[in-house]
Amino acid sequence: MWSLWSSLVRSGRSLAGQFLAFQLLVVAVVLVAVGAVSIAQSTKEFRDVRGQRMIAVAENVASTPLVRDRYGDPFAAQVLAPDVDRAVALSGAGLAEIIDPSGRVRVSTDPSRVGRTADFGPSRVVEGRAWFGDLDIDGRHTLTGQVPILSTDGSVLSVVSVSEPYPSVWQLLSGAGERLLVYLGLGAALGLVASWLLSRRIKRHTRGLEVAEIAGLAEHREALLHSIREGVIGVNTDGVITVVNDSAQELLGIGADAVNRRVRDAGIDPAVADFLVSGEDGHDVVIATPNRVLALNRRAATSQGQRIGTVTTMRDSTELASMQGQLSSHKSVTDTLRAQTHEFANQLHTISGLVQLGEYDSVRDLVGALTRRRAEIDAAVTQRISDPAVAALLIAKTTLAAESGVALQLADDSHLCALSPALATDVITVLGNLIDNAVDVSEGTVASRVEVRIDDADGLTIEVADSGPGVPQAQRSQIFSRGVTSKPDVPGGRGIGLALVRLIAAQHGGTAEVHDADGGGALFVARLPRIESVSHA
Repeated sequence: MWSLWSSLVRSGRSLAGQFLAFQLLVVAVVLVAVGAVSIAQSTKEFRDVRGQRMIAVAENVASTPLVRDRYGDPFAAQVLAPDVDRAVALSGAGLAEIIDPSGRVRVSTDPSRVGRTADFGPSRVVEGRAWFGDLDIDGRHTLTGQVPILSTDGSVLSVVSVSEPYPSVWQLLSGAGERLLVYLGLGAALGLVASWLLSRRIKRHTRGLEVAEIAGLAEHREALLHSIREGVIGVNTDGVITVVNDSAQELLGIGADAVNRRVRDAGIDPAVADFLVSGEDGHDVVIATPNRVLALNRRAATSQGQRIGTVTTMRDSTELASMQGQLSSHKSVTDTLRAQTHEFANQLHTISGLVQLGEYDSVRDLVGALTRRRAEIDAAVTQRISDPAVAALLIAKTTLAAESGVALQLADDSHLCALSPALATDVITVLGNLIDNAVDVSEGTVASRVEVRIDDADGLTIEVADSGPGVPQAQRSQIFSRGVTSKPDVPGGRGIGLALVRLIAAQHGGTAEVHDADGGGALFVARLPRIESVSHA
């Protein structure tokens, strides 16, 4: 059957036609099987019923007085022929014979067999036992019943053999009754109708596409899917991953075995998994995993008007986010310069006015006070922070925070040696984002303060405490993920700064955490244990 199906596929017929032919083939096989079973049952029934009948006829002939008296007569063939013929006519048998124990036929309904040697086959009739079974007589397979004619002392005088040829296959089927033929015909008709309906349904669901076309579409789809640079992951309505391309596997840190697994069981970062299962459709969302910053967009997938799941595309925005963090640091410096320019302009206006009034002593006192205050700020930072880039950032942030009414203080026990340029860039990004976040939430509070502590005694630890409202316990696990911020006045939240903090810490084998500050507010702690590139210049 499989070879026939293969030949149908190779024949180039339509998919519906192939299924129709295959179904018809199945129906034909079923009909043949039913017919074979029916023939086997009819043959068994024929053998059991007619075998007993052949024994009864043979016994009737053997018990006839004339047969017992004249079986050995030289003219037995003519004398006993009427009795033998009558037995055949009454029983419907095909052949009746009287045979010597030696096997020579003495009387037969077929005159040509008289005098010939008969084959008793497996029977033990010559031992005085009646028997019925299968024998081949003149090339025909027959059912034969044999009964011995016994003498008064029990010896076998002769054997009566009655045979009937097995019916043909058609006779056996016909003998099984008209109902069998009706059932077979009805089954064939139903099979044809069902096959036709199935072929129509298959054609409709495959939209008229043939096997080669479907295979080509599947191969084309796989090639396109895995060649897309962006990550693509499909999730059905039950939260099970249905497709994931190579880029998505790399970005999410999963393998191809994630297909057919639930999103939350596939080893995907919890923040990304939450978005894939319950995120909003049609909106770009930035999610920071421990190793990457991903920009994701989720859209609903529908088929024939029904939602079948979602398709999410993702891009690696790690480098873009890092550049954004660096630009934010540069913007902070620019803002500081702007604030200083504004402050210096006011001071210059004051000095100019004093000069015009001739208050030269007041000018000298004002310049001295300004110089001392700037020196104090610079000294407070540079005495503890040896890296010029980080020190410059802290000085700039101090001035900028003061403009917002927030006091930025560096802890007395802070210490930082000179760093390599690459590490200094990462530290500036971490420190700048934490300070900006702290200043934003501290602005307008009662204390309005931000305290920074930097320690390089064991790796590098950066602590930034603010006087803001703090971070609720329920948000602490998500504060470094997508769109999460502690600033209530930012619609939708930014969260990219804190995401960068965690990302940079993870790249250096460290962590980023948030706790409650001692004096109220939040305490953000970033640890970078691997700082082998530190240079004590």
